[in-house]
Amino acid sequence: MSENTKTLEVSVWRGTQEGGAFETFSVPAQESQTVLDVVSWIQQSADPTLTYRYACRVGMCGSCAMMVNGQPRWTCRTHVSRVLDGNRLEIAPLRNLPVIKDLAADMDPFFDKWIKAGGVHRPSRTRHEPIQEVSPEEPGRVEANKAIECINCSVCYAACDTVAGNEDYLGPAALQRAWTLYNDEKVQDRGAILDAVSGSDGCLNCHTQGSCTRYCPNELDPLSAIAGLKRAVATSFFRRRA
Repeated sequence: MSENTKTLEVSVWRGTQEGGAFETFSVPAQESQTVLDVVSWIQQSADPTLTYRYACRVGMCGSCAMMVNGQPRWTCRTHVSRVLDGNRLEIAPLRNLPVIKDLAADMDPFFDKWIKAGGVHRPSRTRHEPIQEVSPEEPGRVEANKAIECINCSVCYAACDTVAGNEDYLGPAALQRAWTLYNDEKVQDRGAILDAVSGSDGCLNCHTQGSCTRYCPNELDPLSAIAGLKRAVATSFFRRRA
């Protein structure tokens, strides 16, 4: 690296769930450089033992999500120029998830909650019956369509302060998925979905801070989906008592 090369001071989390610390690297600054480019340079040119996760590099898979200067982001779509603090970056694994090693977070708790919230589609017809036709203009279909671009990157989960304070809370992505299925005409038992999300770890525990919607890279609105679940749970409760 020549003396005239501009450099970034990049602090990267090194360690496992049991403990670790930030390690600082000097990384050459490049035009149109992404945070993932920075991480890749460190692994390829400075320390090959650095562990991180990525796949598509074009904002399709979400696997490169990390904390960048304290905020959850897709690193492949985040340009350094947008987040640089002076000439410094701090990169860490996603918040609210166990750390496997360095920048790789364990996604199991995230997906376990996605399933617990009723995220598995349970159809109302068998494969031997005709496929149910659903109009794209049907109100429930319109509502369900709002969240089908969720790719389970866990950015909303890492942004959620309710998850940070209550590790049992299902989280925005799982609840958004539940709301999508609740509005799907092809789902047989909507009551079961409400039962799955109405406990102390469910939608009623949401503090409505909106970090999930603010940080969603696909510009989805989990906060509105959770609000819809809250209304549906309340309506179901009073109907049962009537």
